[in-house]
Amino acid sequence: MFCLIAMENSPLQVLTVATAPYPDQRPSSSGLRKKVSVFQFKRSYLHNFIQSIFSSIDLRDRQGSTMVVGGDGRFFNRAAIEVIVQMAAANGVGRLIIGHHGIMSTPAVSCVIRKYKAIGGIILTASHNPGGPDGDFGIKFNTANGGPASEAVTSKIFQISRTLEKFAICPGLRVDLETLGKQAFDLENKFKPLTVEIVDSVESYANLLRNIFDFAALKDLLSGENPIRVRIDAMHGVLGPYVKRILCKELGCPAISAINCVPMEDFGGQHPDPNLTDAAELVDSMRDGSFDFGAAFDGDGDRNMILGKHGFFVTPSDSLAVIADNIFCIPYFQHSGVRGFARSMPTSTALDRVAKATKIEIYETPAGWKFFGNLMDAGLVSLCGEESFGTGGDHIREKDGLWAVLAWLSIISTRRRSVEDIVKDHWLKYGRNYFTRYDYQNVDLDAVCDMMEDLEIMIADKTFVKQRFAVKDKIFQVEKADNFEYTDPVDSSISRNQVHMPSYYSFFFGGGQKMIY
Repeated sequence: MFCLIAMENSPLQVLTVATAPYPDQRPSSSGLRKKVSVFQFKRSYLHNFIQSIFSSIDLRDRQGSTMVVGGDGRFFNRAAIEVIVQMAAANGVGRLIIGHHGIMSTPAVSCVIRKYKAIGGIILTASHNPGGPDGDFGIKFNTANGGPASEAVTSKIFQISRTLEKFAICPGLRVDLETLGKQAFDLENKFKPLTVEIVDSVESYANLLRNIFDFAALKDLLSGENPIRVRIDAMHGVLGPYVKRILCKELGCPAISAINCVPMEDFGGQHPDPNLTDAAELVDSMRDGSFDFGAAFDGDGDRNMILGKHGFFVTPSDSLAVIADNIFCIPYFQHSGVRGFARSMPTSTALDRVAKATKIEIYETPAGWKFFGNLMDAGLVSLCGEESFGTGGDHIREKDGLWAVLAWLSIISTRRRSVEDIVKDHWLKYGRNYFTRYDYQNVDLDAVCDMMEDLEIMIADKTFVKQRFAVKDKIFQVEKADNFEYTDPVDSSISRNQVHMPSYYSFFFGGGQKMIY
């Protein structure tokens, strides 16, 4: 039920509060991530960063503007939203669109920003990182295109944060996140009231998907005469309500198909990362062949893992390539066509093989979805992805977990083949790209830096290329080795070392194998 909550009788007071800057508020493409305790207990730490975001927007653009706010429901989500609303009001924002209960998936935030032509959005998430009081929290700013802020914007936010001396806030403002509808707040020295609209977190996004996929065909696949059996694990993240509404209620999947679909502040004590280790419950449930298709999502709903019967694992690199090769199984691309493909540098070259065969342009970018967004805004790319379980199209400017699942189901619906058969057919057609990723955590920083320095010296030696390495009875030859650098074809900006490590180094071996260090 929608309602309009009346304004307060007297205007709410706007305050300017003195503060001191912090030196460590440099956001990456994934936003600013810290332990919950940093945002919760460090004096004005949260306020400083939020003010830096608002101050990075020109005052003329900010006044009376619309912004979107949502989060993955992790611990501290609601408390942070209250502060953001109070500070948005004090900084001249005219309208806030907030997900019901403060929850909205990252793909849905991108969708809503674009739908309402908002100036941007603030997403409260630490993605696949653990939640709870002892877990992680994050704040990410997306711009008007619906995608992550560019490096120029994040640098501006950081520079402002380093010299910040005050922030503006309306401490008496209290918003009701439980009631759908509009709330209006009269502020002192403001000509117009602030409007806060609490929206159904699922509907706008679901409507977008209805215009991309053939829901009638998907419903027949999932609940028709000979339905496939699916198992979808939301990992107690934000996508639980989306899975229940779209896959179960609308497309007819039985309730047993959806597990861990109640969002929890600590993700049920688990690590909400869709991989074979952290989604072990899903993997185990697939092993006996009871289900034909399985998928898992991360905390904020932008990453996905695809499994076939008996737990057949589709690597993210192969998943991207298979979708590309079968892209016209999706009605959206039948109508819009395909402009180009893109992948991040660490992702295997399986996509390149499809692009070469189909004569479609391909782009290799640094890690970070903002690089894909730039290409999509310029009309150069329609499909993109990365090896860290992210896949998406140009319908929004974020990777999109549920979109990827519906893409796979569309392929299965059209081809009437199993996940394993589709992937093995792909290997027969294009060859198989072997890809391995190793993650090292809590390592000694000095030792890592020494290792990377030694590695850089090694690959700088021109004799390294063409060297041969024996592994059991196989011989591999280095075809290419480089420290990746990217020149954006849209704005000619140059990016170096745009990854979480000091550098990423790629080694291409003959036979289609790519190894990343």
